[in-house]
Amino acid sequence: MRRRGLPAIAWRRDGGGAGFRRMTLGLLLGLLMLLACAPVQAQGGGAPPLRDYAIDVWTSRNGLPHNSLRDIAQTPEGHLWFATWEGLVRYNGLDFTVFDRSTRPGLRDNGVGALLVDRQGGLWISDSRGNITRRSADGQWDVWQREEHTPQVLIQAMQMDSHGRLWLLFEGKGIGYLGPDGRMVYQPPPKDLPFALNFTKLVVDAQDRVWIGTLNGLLLRDTDGTLKRAPAAWGLGSGLVWPYRAPDGVLWIVGGESLYRLQDDTPQLVHRLPGQIHLTAMLQDRHGDLWLGTENQGLLRISRHGLERLPAGLNLPGGRVVSLREDAEGSIWVGANGGLYRLRETLFASYSERDGLSGDYVRTVLEDARRTLWVGSASGLDRRVADGRFAPVILHNRGGKPPSVLSLAQGRDRDIWVGTFGDGVMRLDENGHPKRTYDSVDGVPIGNIRAISVDRQGVVWAGTQKGVVRIDETGASLPRVDGMPSTLITALAHDAEGSLWIGTIEGIRVLRGDSVQHIDLAGLGGGRSVFGFQQIGDAMWVSSDRGLYRYQDGVLARVGLEQGMPVDTVFQLVPDKVGNVWISSNRGVLRTDMGMLNEVADGRAPRVDVERYNEIDGMANSQANGSSGPAALLRQDGTYWVVTAGGLSTVDPLRLQRFRERLAPPAAIENVQVDGAPIHWEGSERNRIEGGRRLAVSFVGLSYLMSERIRYRTRLDGLDSGWVERGQQRSVEFIGLPPGDYVLHVSAAHPGGAWSDSEAVWSFTIEPFWWQRHSVQAVAALLLLAALIALYRFLINRYKTSNIRLARLVDEATRDLQAQTVHLQALNSEKSDLVDRLALQSEAFERQAREDALTGLPNRRAFDETMARDFARSQRSGHPLCLVVLDVDHFKNVNDRYSHSVGDAVLVEVAQVLASACRDSDLPARTGGEEFALLLNDTRLEEAAQVCARLHGLFHDHPDWAGIPDLRVTFSAGLVELDPADRTPKLLYQRADRALYRAKSDGRDRTSIG
Repeated sequence: MRRRGLPAIAWRRDGGGAGFRRMTLGLLLGLLMLLACAPVQAQGGGAPPLRDYAIDVWTSRNGLPHNSLRDIAQTPEGHLWFATWEGLVRYNGLDFTVFDRSTRPGLRDNGVGALLVDRQGGLWISDSRGNITRRSADGQWDVWQREEHTPQVLIQAMQMDSHGRLWLLFEGKGIGYLGPDGRMVYQPPPKDLPFALNFTKLVVDAQDRVWIGTLNGLLLRDTDGTLKRAPAAWGLGSGLVWPYRAPDGVLWIVGGESLYRLQDDTPQLVHRLPGQIHLTAMLQDRHGDLWLGTENQGLLRISRHGLERLPAGLNLPGGRVVSLREDAEGSIWVGANGGLYRLRETLFASYSERDGLSGDYVRTVLEDARRTLWVGSASGLDRRVADGRFAPVILHNRGGKPPSVLSLAQGRDRDIWVGTFGDGVMRLDENGHPKRTYDSVDGVPIGNIRAISVDRQGVVWAGTQKGVVRIDETGASLPRVDGMPSTLITALAHDAEGSLWIGTIEGIRVLRGDSVQHIDLAGLGGGRSVFGFQQIGDAMWVSSDRGLYRYQDGVLARVGLEQGMPVDTVFQLVPDKVGNVWISSNRGVLRTDMGMLNEVADGRAPRVDVERYNEIDGMANSQANGSSGPAALLRQDGTYWVVTAGGLSTVDPLRLQRFRERLAPPAAIENVQVDGAPIHWEGSERNRIEGGRRLAVSFVGLSYLMSERIRYRTRLDGLDSGWVERGQQRSVEFIGLPPGDYVLHVSAAHPGGAWSDSEAVWSFTIEPFWWQRHSVQAVAALLLLAALIALYRFLINRYKTSNIRLARLVDEATRDLQAQTVHLQALNSEKSDLVDRLALQSEAFERQAREDALTGLPNRRAFDETMARDFARSQRSGHPLCLVVLDVDHFKNVNDRYSHSVGDAVLVEVAQVLASACRDSDLPARTGGEEFALLLNDTRLEEAAQVCARLHGLFHDHPDWAGIPDLRVTFSAGLVELDPADRTPKLLYQRADRALYRAKSDGRDRTSIG
């Protein structure tokens, strides 16, 4: 680093204050440009409630060298800088870079006190030994070491006045300034002023007066150089009082629990905060809202929403809030004694247990006729009350616990119908009071009620595991209509004509009066499981495990993975009031527009453009839930709500446009390496690099909202004819560039956004080697030409001499080769036949080693290998894994009564039933005798229990086992889900085996869950 005078442009003045006026005008113009370029969210409407902000946290575990952040700054190119006790930290949205005494360039001391960005974009850094460092915009470092007459203590704060003086606050030792000429001026504190108790705040106002906060009142250095207390008539008190200058130039004074605004040199009380709150930091953001840091009560905000606190239950860094900063994108950065956190406005808002929900695993949401929101989860039913929080609806199942709610609907009489997991259908009045429960006693099959729909006559239709149940005033009944499904129902909806659309795990049935229409999805894209219906105009849109289907005028069309959908399985399609279509899935919420969907379905466009939102955008959890209903809805106020595995998420589509129009991130080059060694590349001088070197350039897009999603492109003038898109790759290498002048351009863009005009540019020259000079190349070319002529003449003479000899040798060799060729062809034919026989035999042996000879299912060896692999994968990824071990009941009686051949036929049919009921990802296997096993990947215990229930139904419905009339075959099963205590696959299998024997002990023909 170099020690030098301050930049002349920062200190230039001319007579009569004209230079100052020009500088002030330039600042005003710059401020107007900044406001014009600010994100759209800064305009109109203000900021959302504090609870709707997403919060990100960093500590020393995430790369910070120290958890106490004394100051935060952002330089014009976009980097964020943090002052810590273990060095200066630069952040680009992805990586922390630390500058301290060990780095080159580096600091004089690791303890950084304060940061300041000047009008030229230079960053000023103070340290704990009284030194000052400046990093210029072109990467040059300059140091002003402490002088003999200045204190060797921490410089707590820095501010620059209109004369270019850098004012410094020395901890407990008074103030001083660094002048334009680089001279340090120190002003010792008078004995009667409490500088020994000074606080970390110093500001310079528009009149160049210096205000200093202390633990015993406010101090002021007037323009005549006098140090004094603030007037006692102001009534600020004698405790902790400190100043803050807002971006609009207004001077605020914080005294105790009161906030004052200085007007006409008189403090005006603006806010008085309740309770014993010690304020330690303040920030006025672009909306005019005030953010307040405290000693031990976290962060507060005063806005149009009143006095707000961060929601309870957040695991945020504790201790004093030391520093606050709003970045160029409107996010609020908070430096505390315990770490760093950032609040950012998100598109989605989310609700969870902290907002009163009974559970975070939400399955269904409903808005009734009175606009009341009902939310069903695995922990019960909730209703949103007037203050925006959620209150539980008191319901109890036979065991006295809240039921697990899977579906909701409202009848014509405004009663609320609740479908549950295993507790039937509950009927409530519009205030949530239970009226009646329909269960197996009333004819409702035992199991899940995943969908409910009410027709025009007020008849309630409920989807069960055994088909559709009709509920009216006379009770519940199964419709006796040919073609009605008798399997698990996953979705129900009535269309405009009154027909009932039924979604199952085997496609679609439509009940039209007394007839049932079957719509086959498998023939178009392989769709099988249906999760939701949505009628738009005269078209019915279907959500399935193979994307979206549209049924219109008797024609089925599909928009799936091949047409641009980012996922296969989608749960619920919901159109909003401004042309968007929102689609829930296991991998976030998808958004597109209705016109584009119809164009792709009509074949007028090849692909659909889809935006995907997840936790980064404010969702509680990117995993939405399906096989329940409604899984998403559009409320009457136009907001979209979706259920997830982490709570309830919502978005106002009207806010979407301003989020989509955010400015593209400016690109910045982070470092340049030549043959692995870093070089100084910043500045206006062109780098000159020897030829043959390997160049590596790292770059970044300086956005802190979705840093990991930023796309990049590069163009090397002198080599590339156009831009080269790099995706999310943040570096580029060049090896062996030819000599010449080059300019590297880097541009960045948000996903789906425009490329940034703020490019990163680096100019360099590749020097030629000595042999690449034109004079050397000309001489070498002449010598090479002479050598080639001489070589040509020599070769011609040699060729003529040897040509005769070679002709004779060729004739002799040809006869021998012909005889050898005949022999080799015969050997080759024999070898090919042998190889074919060996390949067929090897394939047969491999199949026999892993396949059960009787049933064709994988045998015990294949099952153990697959179980070991899936067990390890589930432990790494956290995905659920279930194991079912089942045994054919009384199989010995079959063998003894009907013969072993009949027993073998029964085992073959058992294997066929198991295989037909399994998904492609499941593994059925015969593990020995009459014992079988099912390995269910990515399956929760609840879903696995449904699979077992369906298998029991298939066994019961199977007629004439082995061709013998009235032969009834059942099974007992043990079901377990992978638990952290299952350290090995063997332990998991043993738990399933114990559950199997409990099922046998309890009477067989049942599944016991271990």
